[in-house]
Amino acid sequence: MTQPGFAPRLAAHQLLEQVTSEGLLLPEALASGTLAALAPEDRARAQRLAVDTLRHADRADRMLKPFLAKRPPMPVRNALRLGTIEIWLAGEAAHGVVNAYVELIAQDKRVNGLKGLVNAVLRRVSEERPGAWDRLPEPRLPDWLRGPLIEAWSKPVIAAIETAHAKGAALDLTPKTDAAAVAAQVGGRVLPTGSVRLDSAGQVTALAGFDAGDWWVQDAAAAIPARILNAQVGERVLDLCAAPGGKTLQMAAAGATVTALDISEHRMGRVAQNLARCGLRAETVVADALDYDVGGWDAILLDAPCSATGTIRRHPDLPHAKDGSEFGGLIALQSALIDHALTLLKPGGRLVFCTCSLLPDEGEVQVEEALDRHPDLQVVPLDAAALGLDPAWVGPEGGLRLRPDYWPDLGGMDGFYAALLRKPA
Repeated sequence: MTQPGFAPRLAAHQLLEQVTSEGLLLPEALASGTLAALAPEDRARAQRLAVDTLRHADRADRMLKPFLAKRPPMPVRNALRLGTIEIWLAGEAAHGVVNAYVELIAQDKRVNGLKGLVNAVLRRVSEERPGAWDRLPEPRLPDWLRGPLIEAWSKPVIAAIETAHAKGAALDLTPKTDAAAVAAQVGGRVLPTGSVRLDSAGQVTALAGFDAGDWWVQDAAAAIPARILNAQVGERVLDLCAAPGGKTLQMAAAGATVTALDISEHRMGRVAQNLARCGLRAETVVADALDYDVGGWDAILLDAPCSATGTIRRHPDLPHAKDGSEFGGLIALQSALIDHALTLLKPGGRLVFCTCSLLPDEGEVQVEEALDRHPDLQVVPLDAAALGLDPAWVGPEGGLRLRPDYWPDLGGMDGFYAALLRKPA
């Protein structure tokens, strides 16, 4: 007989399998229809359980390790992780959790011979002493990513970033005009940079001001590059690799004449929807940025494709779905995009290069190498304090480095890098 609550648990397990075994990112797995047949409350439960398990998988593995002679197949490993998270993080009754995951593995012909292992291990996990979960270290990044990040920033910094990842992320909004009014509307607080933060938001579309287009969802760190570019009324501005569109909305709200370009027709459709909801105007173009040849822009914002390692606190699936093998191609693409963007700027024009990455090769090193390739290119000094940020976050090459461990008392921020460059006149 199927256990109560079995459907969302099965769906959560399927999501984990798609991420850890198939290499899909969670949005891709969700888009595949894994949760489509569930009732709304079960969809929410399945997604929440999958996200919590991905975020705390390392911690769950540490709790499971003493009870496993060897690492089990991934479907079993994910069932054990889910069960551990339910028992220790969610506080669910152990009996029901154990029975549900035994049933789940029993239905899987690939691994149903290991249902007894699942039963025995989860029962042992549930019998651990009170406080056992809290005594475990914070979840660590996988070695393929942790090593390069330690080399770049040091072990203590990465430990602080891992602590920030474990806490997850609040919901940040960028107001179209009045931050204080938006904060009052939604019950949030205004951050030093002008974003509005909600520690507990619920359904985004139900928040006050959504239908009126008073704001859009955008991490506080992601809102900084457009502020650095400082688009002016009447300027012709190109947003390269624009989706999901928050920066396009910022620059349009500033009064610039904005063209947003992205290679994804589906994602650009979402940009157009948000422009319409917020009562803002921008031209939208679906094209490959490297093939786009319209020039004479006053300013360009290039949010280049990258590893997205700065967004793990809100996207804990990324370290499980990726292995770093694509980094080299992304770094080469970023260099090519910088060079191409410079050809599209008018003389004296401004370029903001930014990435949501923690890797210097996708930030500081890119700017240093661009300066080597273009000796007349200038880095414009940044006034971090005027942006509401710590001046110490500006690096020697002149770019701004943001990290998840910054603002610990305010709830952190995504990892980001941004630099303002000026083409020779």
